[in-house]
Amino acid sequence: MILPESTALQDRLHRLVPGGAHTYARGSDQYPEGLAPVLTRGAGARVWDVDDRCYVEYGMGLRSVTLGHGHPAVVAAVTEAVAAGTNFSRPTALEVAAAEDFLRTVPTAEMVKFAKNGSDTTTAAVRLARAATGRTDVAVCRQPFFSVDDWFIGTTEMNAGIPASPVHPFPYNDADALDRLLTEHDIACVVMEAAGALAEPEPGYLDSVRALCDRHGAVLVFDEMITGFRWAAGGAQSVYGVTPDLSCWGKAMGNGVPISALAGRRDLMELGGLNTDVDRVFLLSTTHGPETLGLAAFRAVVRTYETEDPVGAMERAGTRLTDAVTQVCVDAGIGDHVRVLGRPSCAIFTTLDATGAPSQAFRTLFLQELILRGVLGQSFVVSAAHTEEDVDHTVDAVRGAAEVYRRALDAGSVDGLLRGRPVAPAIRRTAAPRRLLAPPSP
Repeated sequence: MILPESTALQDRLHRLVPGGAHTYARGSDQYPEGLAPVLTRGAGARVWDVDDRCYVEYGMGLRSVTLGHGHPAVVAAVTEAVAAGTNFSRPTALEVAAAEDFLRTVPTAEMVKFAKNGSDTTTAAVRLARAATGRTDVAVCRQPFFSVDDWFIGTTEMNAGIPASPVHPFPYNDADALDRLLTEHDIACVVMEAAGALAEPEPGYLDSVRALCDRHGAVLVFDEMITGFRWAAGGAQSVYGVTPDLSCWGKAMGNGVPISALAGRRDLMELGGLNTDVDRVFLLSTTHGPETLGLAAFRAVVRTYETEDPVGAMERAGTRLTDAVTQVCVDAGIGDHVRVLGRPSCAIFTTLDATGAPSQAFRTLFLQELILRGVLGQSFVVSAAHTEEDVDHTVDAVRGAAEVYRRALDAGSVDGLLRGRPVAPAIRRTAAPRRLLAPPSP
């Protein structure tokens, strides 16, 4: 067994935690069997597991870490904050400073309210839109993920226990489809990412979305969880020049420290405040929303983005990695089967079988060979901490993985090369095809 301590701890996790992880995307079913490292620490772009193996990490905390693990400025800010107390019965001066920092960084917003996770903020945005418009239906773009709450999860395969919700999907980059949906239904809000790892807006598309929302009286909500502080500190709205009514933030705004934000138009945000004469909206009233560690981390992130160029560093590292991996795959004869796609700072890889079809089995084989060579990641999403040495190590790992992948293509199968069962989609209806083979022992 290659990772005995990790495997033992993973077994314990399955006895203690449903799914063996607190986030489905972090589950052992997302990794080759027996090769799901349980981590102990990280520094920069490297992480270490309980078996004392070191990896170059990609994905970086589900895209929440852009400055690197243990960034000195963030560590110093959080250390100072924890020593002064973390949670109080009244607002702190830190809340004022953090709100001013946010609205300076995102000048398209007029007010902001902090929370702890992205789902809370997207759900709050939907609640505000429903209250403001008097409508219940929601238009949601066919993009990967927006919330763990019923209004969105009810639209996925993993919808057990969730009542039907008036949520209508629409395709990205198709203004006509959105126009038809807005015409046929009384839509309270349009929820979407302005761009994604594999989807840049076509010329004029976002302007059309903005105009359609105005015409039909719908609230436009941008999810900036991934694009915020990765496309730019001011998010995708600052890159593409289209201002939403509300926007939802999280992930990299704290460099992995839990903090999120809902921001937007004053008249909408005040529906949850004290400057309104209509029935109030219950808006993000949480115990831990204003705790000081997240706010201090956020302020340190803002200062770093103002004095350094993390976005540029990610773009450079991602471009170098994409170009080198692409060349390695071409040289190995698998260039038509393993491809690196997307924005350099947010790249993914695709894995195709011998027939050219997407394959979980071939993906698992590729992940397996990368992990064995010291690279951990379900993507090639970089951080500003990824050095040339980290990229070179990754390219060498891909070179070795490509040789094994080529053998599988030649054989038409991963049989004899893959250890265990293939990975499976994180959000799926049943535990199969990665159901635990036996109940965890007590």
